[in-house]
Amino acid sequence: MMHIDILTVLPELLESPLSHSIMKRARDKGLLKVELHSLRQWAVNAYGQVDDYQYGGGAGMVMMCEPLVNAIEQLSKNRVYDEIIYFTPDGVRFDQKTANLLSLQQNLLLICGHYKGIDERVRQHFVTKEISIGDYVLSGGELPAAILVDAVGRLIPGVLNDETSALFDSFQDDLLAPPVYTRPADFRGWQVPDILLSGDPQKIADWRYETALERTRQRRPDLLDDDE
Repeated sequence: MMHIDILTVLPELLESPLSHSIMKRARDKGLLKVELHSLRQWAVNAYGQVDDYQYGGGAGMVMMCEPLVNAIEQLSKNRVYDEIIYFTPDGVRFDQKTANLLSLQQNLLLICGHYKGIDERVRQHFVTKEISIGDYVLSGGELPAAILVDAVGRLIPGVLNDETSALFDSFQDDLLAPPVYTRPADFRGWQVPDILLSGDPQKIADWRYETALERTRQRRPDLLDDDE
């Protein structure tokens, strides 16, 4: 079973995304355990303070060392983390290969930043991987955390009903997924390609590969090698 702990000042933002659909199935099957921890449990005073003004001046508050370090050290007494991940715009861009690698781990700790970020000393001494989900700024790390848990959790063996399903997602082979169709075969004169109705598995597989390759050439040529 994979265990993911999430440190956040707003755990309620994560409750819904992790309680439905495939993530609910993974948790119900005992394949994935996700625990939300309110950082305010480790606040520095009775008011629940976890942030303070930044040294040197400037707009915005910074999440303090003390609550974060105390939380990390206490949670680390329960398990050894394979990765302690902090979500930040200057982190490595999250992609399918990263999701694949993280799905092989046993224990992850995710830190959701807020305000102007977290004290740099936490990043230097505790964080092992920094991840960005894109070149834009969000209000906090909760949505990136939900994205990572979903992308990684669905890869755990036994989570998806069709064991091969995740292997044919976009980006698994550096290609976008091919077009997909379902019934009826003729809708308003718009036809499903004949090859998909042929019943020939090899021809269908070849068609899917070629259409995936062409779609990738048109929409994401950056994913292809120069000789493809």
